[in-house]
Amino acid sequence: MPTSTTTSPSLLARMLRTKPIENITEVAAELNGGGLQRNISLFQLTMLGVGATIGTGIFVILGDAVPKAGPGVVLSFIIAGITAGLTALCYAELASTIPASGSSYSYSYATMGEMVAYLVGWCLLLEYGISASAIAVGWGQYLNELSFDLIGMKMPDAIANPPGVNGGIFNLPAVVLVFMCCTLLLRGAKESARANAVMVVIKIAVLIMFILIGMTAFNSANMHPFMPMGMSGVGAAASSIFFSYIGIDAISTASEEVKNPKRTLPLAILFSLAIVTTLYVLVALIGVGTQPYTEFSGNEAGLVHILRRITGATWPSVVLSIGAIISIFSITLVVLYGQTRILYSMARDGMLPSIFAKVDAHSHTPRKNTIIVGALVAIAAALVPLDVLADLTSMGTLVAFSIVSVGVIILRKTRPDLSRGFKVPLFPLIPLLSVAFCAYLIVGLPKQTFLLFAGWLAFALVFYFTYSVKHSRLENPPTQ
Repeated sequence: MPTSTTTSPSLLARMLRTKPIENITEVAAELNGGGLQRNISLFQLTMLGVGATIGTGIFVILGDAVPKAGPGVVLSFIIAGITAGLTALCYAELASTIPASGSSYSYSYATMGEMVAYLVGWCLLLEYGISASAIAVGWGQYLNELSFDLIGMKMPDAIANPPGVNGGIFNLPAVVLVFMCCTLLLRGAKESARANAVMVVIKIAVLIMFILIGMTAFNSANMHPFMPMGMSGVGAAASSIFFSYIGIDAISTASEEVKNPKRTLPLAILFSLAIVTTLYVLVALIGVGTQPYTEFSGNEAGLVHILRRITGATWPSVVLSIGAIISIFSITLVVLYGQTRILYSMARDGMLPSIFAKVDAHSHTPRKNTIIVGALVAIAAALVPLDVLADLTSMGTLVAFSIVSVGVIILRKTRPDLSRGFKVPLFPLIPLLSVAFCAYLIVGLPKQTFLLFAGWLAFALVFYFTYSVKHSRLENPPTQ
């Protein structure tokens, strides 16, 4: 009687195995008895993308970007916007083809194999987790500006700033912000999307107010010299602010909770990018046209001071401070949402412990996942200065965006039969240009960023070979 033998796949074969596209969304139902619910509309998803993007590059990071590029920061936003636009087209195609939670992680798993997808997942964890902490840090500064305008008082520096920044010891407002966002997320994705849509409309109105008031004080003399640090300064600023375009990726993390994803996802990505880039360029142009670029240095609440100086009144700065507070809240909310969905997708694939993939039967949200993420982000927000890891976050974002663009090319060649709700025009020129622009911005990042990023990936590889490769659902498929 013949004996059957089973040959275990080699380590290389396990690293290169891909997840079948046809089954990529079915695992959620197997693992959670129903998975996530589709209840997010096109408008809500567009606002989710705008909410994750508008604000970070204007309300928080502008004070660091302008000193690098001078008035040329306007060009920096345009370069970042073009890069994001090229990538957005690639995201739109993959999102309409593979409507699964997990964004570029899921796309990579279906096109380039487990190892690449796993490393992309860790890039996304870096991108979302660190940016959520960094964004939350700036919330207390705008609370202080609002408090000063309303009652002439500010919070003590010890609890308003992180350690080492202006006498800070523990950034209490940042912790409160993360706690409020997590509380809202635990109520459900639909409720969070509705609240976010309201907040986004408010902050767009506030930024339009800034543009209209700022136009009255625009002085072309402030635009000279346009690039005091040359093109290298413009490129460095573009590299630093690029992490604010995380909203593109955040949209695709909601793929399994969106109505009619093949149509809704690409439209939401393109609509949100158009809104974001237009407002970023206009606000940056008006901002640097109202005062010398040297006055932006180290001032994260710079737009408030501009309005206060132009009008000589407190009400415009009060309105802008309220808008910034709402803006940073909505950004933190969406980034935390995206972080939990990335963890959810990786855990259900066996790449991370299963606790991150458990969905609450009542709220249909990954409750334990959200609580763990909230706790870790709150700790980092309380103890880490605002600008420490912004460049590292940009690195994670740019690497993930590059891989998405390559994924479009691979999937067109390997699976031309797939139904695509949207196709990248001028293929393969657009994906190749997207990779080239991302590479340009990566090169502009500081050397220490590359070292930190290499350390992050080294840790990820250790975890992969000691845990993930053994627990992968492709290694241990569910019994039928």
